[in-house]
Amino acid sequence: MTLLRRARLAAQRIGLDVNRFPQCSLDYHVVQLILRSRIDVVLDVGANRGQYGAMLRRFGYRGRIVSFEPLHEPLRTLRRRAAADPLWKVFPCALGDSDRTVDVNVAGNGAASSSVLPMLSRHAEACPESRYVDVQETEQRRLDTLWPQVAGPEERVFLKLDVQGYEGAVLEGAGDRVSQCSGLQMEVSCVPLYEGGLLLEEALGIAQRRYGMTLAALVPGFSDNRTGQMLQCDVVFLREAARAGRHADTADGALARP
Repeated sequence: MTLLRRARLAAQRIGLDVNRFPQCSLDYHVVQLILRSRIDVVLDVGANRGQYGAMLRRFGYRGRIVSFEPLHEPLRTLRRRAAADPLWKVFPCALGDSDRTVDVNVAGNGAASSSVLPMLSRHAEACPESRYVDVQETEQRRLDTLWPQVAGPEERVFLKLDVQGYEGAVLEGAGDRVSQCSGLQMEVSCVPLYEGGLLLEEALGIAQRRYGMTLAALVPGFSDNRTGQMLQCDVVFLREAARAGRHADTADGALARP
């Protein structure tokens, strides 16, 4: 057994995976979809500490990033990351269906599972560290109100949502602007995890029927280690006009691990 193989097995025992080539990463394939769709600006809603933006840069996206994050602790790290990147802008607010003040439930797992919505027992039992530990009052804005500040009239926009069940409210607050987006990525629940949260089947219907987009990728996410059942996943949609600009050898549909 090679040293690299031993290192990879050791990492897998603590829940990590080590790959030699970026092409082995599902995130790499998502960024390739973004690049081939000639996206000018990515709206990173629910940015947390800026992990998604950092991933975009790692795999070659060099366009503008606009991140939205309302919670104080992750916002500090996000701002430090973005400060070193002149094409990365940060808005310290939540997005939703109205301009108002909201309470955000802060999750114990580094705020990664934080949401405006109450968390259901299914989520908390599968991931105890994600239980809510605090509540933070924050400003909420509609995306269509902020749109002139984040996207130019000729820019190709990719909207990414990681808002733990609150996707429906964010889309409602975006109004007709979603129909102007070239792509959409949402982390959605496969089973109910948040009270009133958007589910996978609903997300597919909204993106395809309301916004006229086509499913381009499905990326496995959070699973219940007790049963192996996938509880959340990311779905990526592209508009046909954006897809037409991609190379012919780009594969459509679900992304599978190599």
